[in-house]
Amino acid sequence: MNRSATPRLGPLPVAQWSEQDRETLRGSFARADRYLSGDAEAPPMPPILGLLARHSRVGGPWLAFNGRLLDAGTLDPRDRELLILRVASRTGCRYLWVEHVGLARSVGLTRERIAAVTEGPEAAGWDERDRDLLRATDQLVADHALDDALWARLASYLDERQLLEMIFVVGSYTCLAMVLNSVGLEPATKPVP
Repeated sequence: MNRSATPRLGPLPVAQWSEQDRETLRGSFARADRYLSGDAEAPPMPPILGLLARHSRVGGPWLAFNGRLLDAGTLDPRDRELLILRVASRTGCRYLWVEHVGLARSVGLTRERIAAVTEGPEAAGWDERDRDLLRATDQLVADHALDDALWARLASYLDERQLLEMIFVVGSYTCLAMVLNSVGLEPATKPVP
């Protein structure tokens, strides 16, 4: 891969945010609002929000869209996190991996299942539904489409809205991985073993 050994573009320091940047990002995603509140007790700003502040007119709407996928989606949260971790694995996106391991754990994926995500759908221990979700991610990342056989199997587990949402989750996080990998954004936390 043609990645820079050093970060190319880091988070915009909060002191350099314009009021328009704050307003554009605030209200876009409930989870992000706690960082953007300006309260003395607000948690430290995640690097991704600082990166989005560099172009808040694009970052705000993207954050709102992604917030819908995370907080108001129809997919089971475990399925969503399985898809996101597979995107992180397939794209080599360390930032996504680090940020979503904790979320995956909180929705029921064990350390063993999380580790198996990197091995893919053929790793031991997956049920057929999980295998198909991993296969879907692989096909979408590699071919940008699902084949007929896999679509039919997924349609036996997921309704039409969930099928569309699954594609949006994989697509949105693949897009984000491209951005994160290209700019070299580093996560604020260390990877969970």
